[in-house]
Amino acid sequence: MEIHLIRHTAVENPENLCYGFAEMPLRKEYHEDFNDLNFDTDFDWVISSPSHRCTLLADHFKLNYQTDERLREMNFGSWELKKWTEIPEEEINPWYNDFINIRATNGENLLEMQSRILAFWNELIQKEHLHTILIITHAGAIRLILQTVLQFPLENMFKIQIDYGKKVIITVNEGLYSVKKMNV
Repeated sequence: MEIHLIRHTAVENPENLCYGFAEMPLRKEYHEDFNDLNFDTDFDWVISSPSHRCTLLADHFKLNYQTDERLREMNFGSWELKKWTEIPEEEINPWYNDFINIRATNGENLLEMQSRILAFWNELIQKEHLHTILIITHAGAIRLILQTVLQFPLENMFKIQIDYGKKVIITVNEGLYSVKKMNV
């Protein structure tokens, strides 16, 4: 099984707003970004985060796809669409110190996000009849899948650069994983 994970293209966020579950528009030149993608449309199954910044890519390439809520980015709760600098220090500092266990106010922590991503991933790798899969999602989801495959400490996941509009390709063969390409 070959799994292509692609991050949506760049968003329009000049004010550096916190976003995860919230809808954030792609940058105005997103059609140019789509034209620059290294993109194949021959997949046995295509699944996308329901976020518009992901489904827009699938729609553009006229892909037959399904959405799965579990592929959303982290839920930042009350922090969604606030400037990072406007989130009260008494809320954000504990999260900065322990983003694995501390939740964004009315949101989720990394362990909760990991749980939903892993539920999706574990179902996916059981689908032995599928050969090539495309997942259109977010940097956080891709990092958590890589963390699962490579088994590195969860606190190191933000050390992996996942570029906008780029793919990570993972193969699964008899329970063994291979990360074939990054940011292609």
